[in-house]
Amino acid sequence: MKLRYISLGGVEPLRYLTEFISYLEAEKNYSHYTVAGYKNDLLMCDDFLKQVDNGEMELGKDELDHLWLRRYLGELQKKQYSRTTIARKLAALRTYFRFLCREKYCQTNPAKALHTPKLEMRLPKFLYPEEMTTLIDTTGTDNILELRDRAILESLYSSGMRVSELVSLNIVDMELERGMARVMGKGRKERLIALGSYAISAIHAYLNARNKLLQGKQETAVFLNHRGKRITDRGVRLLIHKITQLQGSKHVSPHMLRHTFATHMLNSGADLRIVQELLGHASLSTTQIYTHVTKERLKTVYNKAHPRA
Repeated sequence: MKLRYISLGGVEPLRYLTEFISYLEAEKNYSHYTVAGYKNDLLMCDDFLKQVDNGEMELGKDELDHLWLRRYLGELQKKQYSRTTIARKLAALRTYFRFLCREKYCQTNPAKALHTPKLEMRLPKFLYPEEMTTLIDTTGTDNILELRDRAILESLYSSGMRVSELVSLNIVDMELERGMARVMGKGRKERLIALGSYAISAIHAYLNARNKLLQGKQETAVFLNHRGKRITDRGVRLLIHKITQLQGSKHVSPHMLRHTFATHMLNSGADLRIVQELLGHASLSTTQIYTHVTKERLKTVYNKAHPRA
């Protein structure tokens, strides 16, 4: 059977992909990781459309509409992709076609008529205070790499920053005297994060020995790998995995430390909007997921405060 390529008004759907990527980078200020995710999601849909069999499909037309995209999402379900992944791929398609409509490359958004799959409510995993203390204390201070690892753990837990923000930190971004650091968050939005006394002490100890990793080379990054280069996201994940293995505890990821920061802040009475600002969340609803663990604290406060509790 002859394979055909579904078109959008006679134009291949991803003809404007390069222009769309430039739009995400220049106008939306999306990070490299977000842009790469959009591109991969669109290319996956593109591959599906290129492989559609004319004899199998019975939609009766070559123009791309929501029925083709619905069939694509159905294929993702058959391959047992999670609802979260399918929702993300649908969001990429909506954004792309919205861009095409804005630029007058097409008249309608075929992804607009599709419903986002209902997502399961998954509560963020976090560590209890004693677990967090044990994790940090597992890291020694006998050599430069241990000092670095401890500074990384303290920084992630103290500030709630993303691992991408941590690895992007430069020396000029650090304001340790003020207990602050400047990070570039999602959408290339700059914000100040707070660093606690434990993190500041650990960072100072690491920076005092940082030259041992540089070995005479120049590097602007705060956190370095064993070769004296900027450490990567993967490098941070591996070192945390190594520490948790030594400790014999459950799997811990850098993002789990971000969840832990937010949970502990709210449990200790921090205002939700302050936590939103510290995390760099654009929407308060994103931060509200952490309130699930504050119920115990609310009950405790109620019992202490209400005269008839």
